[in-house]
Amino acid sequence: MWHEHRLARAPIHDLSQAMNRRGFLTLAMLVGGLGRAWPALGADQDFKTWLDGVRAEGRRRGLSQRALDEGLADVAPIARVIELDRRQPETTLTFDDYMARVINQARIDTARAQLRDNASVLKGVEQRFGVQPRFIVALWGIESDFGRITGGFPVIAALATLAYDGRRSAFFREELFNALRMVDKGLVSPREMRGSWAGAMGQSQFMPSSYLAYAVDGDGDGKIDLWNSRADVFASVANYLSRVGWNGREGWGEEAKLPAAFDQQLIDHTKVQKTIAEWAELGVRRRDGSDLPNRQTIASLIQPGGPDGPRYLIFGNYRVLLRWNRSLFFATAVGYLADRIGDG
Repeated sequence: MWHEHRLARAPIHDLSQAMNRRGFLTLAMLVGGLGRAWPALGADQDFKTWLDGVRAEGRRRGLSQRALDEGLADVAPIARVIELDRRQPETTLTFDDYMARVINQARIDTARAQLRDNASVLKGVEQRFGVQPRFIVALWGIESDFGRITGGFPVIAALATLAYDGRRSAFFREELFNALRMVDKGLVSPREMRGSWAGAMGQSQFMPSSYLAYAVDGDGDGKIDLWNSRADVFASVANYLSRVGWNGREGWGEEAKLPAAFDQQLIDHTKVQKTIAEWAELGVRRRDGSDLPNRQTIASLIQPGGPDGPRYLIFGNYRVLLRWNRSLFFATAVGYLADRIGDG
């Protein structure tokens, strides 16, 4: 995940792998009109010079020479990473298309089974962090298809490619140094550090900065393994949510029905917040037309599918999901899947 800094995107593994299977770009092709003309991989003298600058900055940041040598050994730009960065599918999918692909019956059935199969571990995580298991399983399912697909790109090379490319170089350069810091601390070896084309790692798809800030040892073995340990994955997901404001006594929101003459300017989660009771006074109802509860919970309205799509009344936990991924599509899908999973 790219957290609050990243652009809205669809889950990488569900969609991008289906977009274009024809392989790498023509090596001299200017990708999307925004990138560099990539030469044969590893032969770009400009990249080697740029990488020397990364090494020098890494030393100034206090990284060991060992970590720099191990982490940056044989690193070369990956043209496929640039291709995928230019083809983020959420920019072309409608909300309905996105939801149909991400939340299908097979995924709901699998999520329910995973909730049952991992009930003991998830219960312990809930007691420790105060995050309901259904949301942990929903995030896990959408990010990596329950750990089935975690990405095969070498993370350091992918981050170096995106940092060198220049479109969001500052963000990815910082993540590159975070990945090298992981190597320096002995947390993960460069060989084991594999993930998405954007550098998201493991079953939770954490960026290196999030690994350093939020990843925790859930099974007590003294290591943090987001690739192979479900206990570590669940605890790390819950720790992230808890640390950024999750309320374990609350859901995420629900679909709402608005009166015909409703002021559309109120459908703006970035500017308008009211209590549920205040929304009820304005004529907002549940989807089935029943009354909203008389509660003082702060909520906002969104319509991720546009004026003709469904409207949702969202709570504070939805905003936490937006910290995980700034996409309304993504956050709504997580909440919807969590609701379909239930608690058992």
